[in-house]
Amino acid sequence: MPKTVNTDPDFFGFGELLTDQERSELAEIREVVQREIKPLANEAWDRAEFPFEAIRTFAKLGIAGFQFPEYGDGRTRRPLFTGFLSVELNKADPSLAVASGVHTGLAMGSIHGGGDQRQRDRWMPDMVAWNKIGAFGLTEPEGGSDVAGGMRTTARREGDEWVLNGAKRWIGNGTFADLVVVWARDEADGQVKGFVVEKDTPGFHTSKIEGKIALRSVQNADITLDEVRVPEENRLQNIENFRDTAKVLAKTRGNVAWQALGVAVRAYELARDYAVSREQFGRPIAGFQMIQDLLVKMLGNITAMFGMVTRLAQKVEDGTAGADHAALAKSFTTTKMRECVAWARELFGGNGIVLDYEVAKFFADAEAVYSFEGSREMNTLIVGKSITGSSAFV
Repeated sequence: MPKTVNTDPDFFGFGELLTDQERSELAEIREVVQREIKPLANEAWDRAEFPFEAIRTFAKLGIAGFQFPEYGDGRTRRPLFTGFLSVELNKADPSLAVASGVHTGLAMGSIHGGGDQRQRDRWMPDMVAWNKIGAFGLTEPEGGSDVAGGMRTTARREGDEWVLNGAKRWIGNGTFADLVVVWARDEADGQVKGFVVEKDTPGFHTSKIEGKIALRSVQNADITLDEVRVPEENRLQNIENFRDTAKVLAKTRGNVAWQALGVAVRAYELARDYAVSREQFGRPIAGFQMIQDLLVKMLGNITAMFGMVTRLAQKVEDGTAGADHAALAKSFTTTKMRECVAWARELFGGNGIVLDYEVAKFFADAEAVYSFEGSREMNTLIVGKSITGSSAFV
């Protein structure tokens, strides 16, 4: 064995692109997350419950304000920093990272980007403080990838109110959110518009989706809207059509690429540590050629993922990132993540299917990450259109 062993999954040192201050802040967050979030994760996942104690920790860390400095601590964080933060959260637990991302990315991003100044000032401070939790209601029971043109939820204006009817499915945080951004098609002009529906509004009903095999702590909801009346002041004033909605999704799609990296990194760490400690035939399995092959294939995937998301973060910062860049990053990283968690589970043998060894959770959670924020196929078609000029969408 060499005198020094490189245990860092960031094998090429992409983290060196962070400033000293960013690395210091990230280390402080990592310590809190490992101490206060990680211990909650496995039991909550096993019971398919959301550990609300985690909200207090997220609030203490101030992470909801990182992308909205005017409502946070006033200090701007670079996309590269928030990307590495996502890796840390997902290494601790993908479910809680998703719950945080739904709140800070999809819900807050919709209000910040789609609302006017008065709406931002009305809702953002409480959301940054985690006093009000957000959710994002786009997907429908009969519509996923085709929701842009096939949205069935409708909005009808009556005076100073809008009346919403329809259903939504797979809405993360939906069972307990205080504010749900609901997307609906205006009956008058056929355009998709955004509405902030507040908890306990008459006609707004949620029920938890049971029996999930992935992201079990995330409280995904089926939502029905039966003559739900929403005031005009709750309509997001800067949303005119689905193209405006897509701008929010393009931003969060890039975040999912970082999430996939976090899942892959943790699976690799678990596999490497297990290989070093697990003995068969009188010696650690880390010394077997086939085990090293699995680990190095994982590390190669992770290194490629690091390269892509790091460059994406740089392009986001300089304003040159497009929806096609985010789509390629999401498609590529989730595919490579899926390979990594499968190889990690394989390395564990029978121990890889029980929660005690943790890798089973990451193996299962990867399936959800692979599917949401646009399937691999749909993201592929976004990139395909970009590079050929021809749309292959049905």
